[in-house]
Amino acid sequence: MRATRTITALAFSAASALALAGCATTSASSSSSGADATPAGDALQVVASTNVYGQIVEQLGGDAVEVTSIVTSAAQDPHSYEPSAQDTLAISNAELIVENGGGYDSFIDALIESSGSEAHVITAVEFSHDYPGGEEHSDEEHSEDATAGEDAAVAAEEEHAHAEGEAHAEGEAHAEGEAHTEGEEHSHGHDHIEGFNEHVWYDPHTIAYVAETIADELTELRPDDADVFAANLDAFTAEIDALEDSLSELASANDGVRVFVTEPVPVYLAAEAGLDNVTPDAFSEAVEEGQDVPPATLLESLDLLRADDVRVVITNTQTGGAETEQVVGEAETLGIPVIAFSETLPEGETYISWMQANIAALSDALAE
Repeated sequence: MRATRTITALAFSAASALALAGCATTSASSSSSGADATPAGDALQVVASTNVYGQIVEQLGGDAVEVTSIVTSAAQDPHSYEPSAQDTLAISNAELIVENGGGYDSFIDALIESSGSEAHVITAVEFSHDYPGGEEHSDEEHSEDATAGEDAAVAAEEEHAHAEGEAHAEGEAHAEGEAHTEGEEHSHGHDHIEGFNEHVWYDPHTIAYVAETIADELTELRPDDADVFAANLDAFTAEIDALEDSLSELASANDGVRVFVTEPVPVYLAAEAGLDNVTPDAFSEAVEEGQDVPPATLLESLDLLRADDVRVVITNTQTGGAETEQVVGEAETLGIPVIAFSETLPEGETYISWMQANIAALSDALAE
């Protein structure tokens, strides 16, 4: 029997690490990780639904942005978050809003409607190749887009504006920014979509396109800082490429290895690592919805672990229940490594360092 071991994601330090705000709806100015831009007093007001997207905006925007991340704590569940008056004020003052979408952070819809905000909105799920109506992005497109920042900066200096649709050439369904500019009703598809995993921030490839769009929007709003945004985007994209390289190496060594994922949050990352998620849909869906796992599904799940071909169990630190505890207990009894991933960015981490830590934890578990 393999030795029992529970692994948690290690904190990796990245050169671009930023200090994050310690509570919800607290503005967090960018640190010196990116190129410098406009002084903070004239900073663009950006609201992100969670600190995951907030940190990415900070890294891309540098001193040109002041970011308010609404959900910043592991104790806050974006699915059921109740907005405050302070959140409404932040949204009403925002020039750019970045959300996840797909039913994950639908409180943003309520805030936009109640505040009457006409800010541009970036919805991350719309850049996923799995999103209904979206388009799959090729590696060649990603490589070409990674070097397009300087061209965008030059164009911004010449025109000081661009069409909202052009900012989203990689996703035809993304057009809400233009609607807000015209003061039309905010009408995203934010209800949970059956069969679609909305936790797209665990897919670095999708985040690369989200980052490019954030840089485009910042350039439109502050064309004088276009060079800064382009430089910061280039640096961020290079780090994303490194994450994808690490995942490709894992896939080469572990293609088809079976894993059990108690909740859908890390599924994209596991798939990019070449792993085969064998979790019954009824199990992970029940855990995600905070419901009891059907007894037959729990028995099926335990039998999968006992079959001795599941190499790793992955949990979500922010959701669980009695059935998840049973699965974890059984895995530890059988000597199957257990690792835990979170939904929100741990304090003191950047998106890149956080994903590095998750990939490292997964690699260590597979190596046992």
